[in-house]
Amino acid sequence: MENLKKNILITGANGQLGMEFRALEKTYPDLNLIFTSRDELSITDEEKLDSFFFSANIFACVNCAAYTAVDKAETDEKTAFAVNAVAAGNLAAICTKYKTHFIHISTDYVFAGNGERPYIETDDTHPINVYAASKLAGEKNVLQQNKEAIIIRTSWVYSSFGKNFVKTMMRLMSEKENIGVVSDQMGCPTYAADLAGAIMQIIAADKFVAGIYHYCNSGVTSWYEFAVEIKNILHSKCTVNPIATQDYPTPALRPHYSAVDTTKIRSVFNLSIPGWQSSLQKCLQILSS
Repeated sequence: MENLKKNILITGANGQLGMEFRALEKTYPDLNLIFTSRDELSITDEEKLDSFFFSANIFACVNCAAYTAVDKAETDEKTAFAVNAVAAGNLAAICTKYKTHFIHISTDYVFAGNGERPYIETDDTHPINVYAASKLAGEKNVLQQNKEAIIIRTSWVYSSFGKNFVKTMMRLMSEKENIGVVSDQMGCPTYAADLAGAIMQIIAADKFVAGIYHYCNSGVTSWYEFAVEIKNILHSKCTVNPIATQDYPTPALRPHYSAVDTTKIRSVFNLSIPGWQSSLQKCLQILSS
């Protein structure tokens, strides 16, 4: 009998989000997930992309491939824009050509961060670092090349896979008696497993409503409060001290307030989104075991 499984391409498959899609694969037996890393399919290589799409009948593509080194991007602008802006546009164009549904991952950092309420999708964007500028250029290229694309802006992503804030805090809390964590930057932690699950729900329901959406776990917090919650769940003896952004200088500026509002994605796709504390607990359970 002919294989009627829909092929779903996940680019950037070795990153945090890509790895969470791998973990979900068995949950969706009717979908055939195809995972590609930079070595297997570089999204910056237009010819390879085209021949890949030509030979594989791809129903939907989720672009998790990105240049995410925020500080490094300040001195490596060329690579950041090549991956986050140019390649994202190329992939969007190829999805248009082959009538493939396209879901692209973007960031809360497209906002300046001087607001006081969670950003909605139509708020003005104003990147304050190179990484954010490259991601915003990517959004514009995607929408220009693919009118049917879904763009999902997410924030403060962590996972049991890869490098992230949660794993760094776990390590520091096991090594040190005191740590300082920035307390004047506010945002929304996002467990990559929840984001991957939401995207799989959208694909499985075959409900592709084009546009820009925001996704994060519910609740707004600071990096300091995030760290304190990690400490409490782990029952760590480490003392976590609040510090100001100015006392922890980084090459790239960070938005002071980049929380995003998820009302649109919840209502359009009928998603329920867990609170950040309960998702953090789940992730830490996996990491602790």
